[in-house]
Amino acid sequence: MIQETRHSVTEILSRQPLFRGLSEDELQRIAAGCREFRAGKNEVLFQKGDIAEGLHVLVMGQIKLAIPSASGVEKVVHMCTPGSTFGEAVLFLDRPYPVTAQATVDSIVLLIAKRTLLEAMDASPMLSRKMLASLSVRLHELLQDMETCTLRTSAQRVVCFLVQAIPSLDENRCDIHLPASKQTIASQLNLAPETLSRALGHLSDAGLIKVKGRTITVLDCQKLRTFMP
Repeated sequence: MIQETRHSVTEILSRQPLFRGLSEDELQRIAAGCREFRAGKNEVLFQKGDIAEGLHVLVMGQIKLAIPSASGVEKVVHMCTPGSTFGEAVLFLDRPYPVTAQATVDSIVLLIAKRTLLEAMDASPMLSRKMLASLSVRLHELLQDMETCTLRTSAQRVVCFLVQAIPSLDENRCDIHLPASKQTIASQLNLAPETLSRALGHLSDAGLIKVKGRTITVLDCQKLRTFMP
């Protein structure tokens, strides 16, 4: 990982959802305990079992959080997009990382040292509330993922994924650009890649979608929302 120094860390922090609204002095104190990195595609930021160093903030790119297995098959837990934070839960628990973090594209990441983050939270009730809200959202997403993987069929998981990706409730036809490879998305949905392909093929045969590479055209959003495979 190559350290990136061309950007103003204070300015970058001010644009991130978690730190938006903090004063200039607060941002500068956080920036003083912050490192900025540029991670290349497929570069690993940390491995499962590594000691947690701090809070990671994704500024640009995409980070995959996954649980590796001895057989070489990984379970994708979450795909981080710009503005996302990761690593904070284990930071408060003083435990090692339970996942491996890997850049899927060239990315810029901020690493805020644990001590710096805790001091900033002690000094700012607003930041503490935002952190609590962020962890609550993550818990809600985790519960949704558990429901998807345990209570729904493979086809229902794919329909749910596509419906959640529809950009607007008012649209009846739209293009969905998959944020990651189909193999990664299959892992996230707890499916084998071939099962995902079959489900997409079934939806295509039903006249609901068209698939071209990573672009899925939803031909009838309303029908897809009410489709019960």
